[in-house]
Amino acid sequence: MSTEEIKTLTRRFFTEWNKGKAAAMAAIDETCANNIVWHEPTGEDIRGLKDVKQMFSEFYDAFPDIHFAIDDMIAEGDKVVTRYAITATHKGEYKGIPPTNKKVKLWVIEIDRIVGGKFVEGWLSFDTLGFMQQLGVVPTPAKGK
Repeated sequence: MSTEEIKTLTRRFFTEWNKGKAAAMAAIDETCANNIVWHEPTGEDIRGLKDVKQMFSEFYDAFPDIHFAIDDMIAEGDKVVTRYAITATHKGEYKGIPPTNKKVKLWVIEIDRIVGGKFVEGWLSFDTLGFMQQLGVVPTPAKGK
């Protein structure tokens, strides 16, 4: 695939994700390889289409109004780097955290590897501490006077 084709695939993926959980699950089926590996910021690897879909399904259950906005995208070779913002409201349990009804905004940098027109590997980086602070799970340090 050319770098423009890789960017088009990535944009299409995010467009479908903004349509809700059902569209996101269909997009995963269509654009991800069965042996996909997803590298979480925690260092955990999610392996295989079924487990990747489960992870994202749980995220949509916790944040049903999730919205993705792409800020930048760079492609080279078989990889694409996307910098984007996620906005969402915490409406369901997330990793043991009960719903807070708080709105969150995350800035994410994601690197994806694409082979044969399918995502085969992804690396995600975002401010996990800031995310937990927005949910109210971790206190925000008091500002100095």
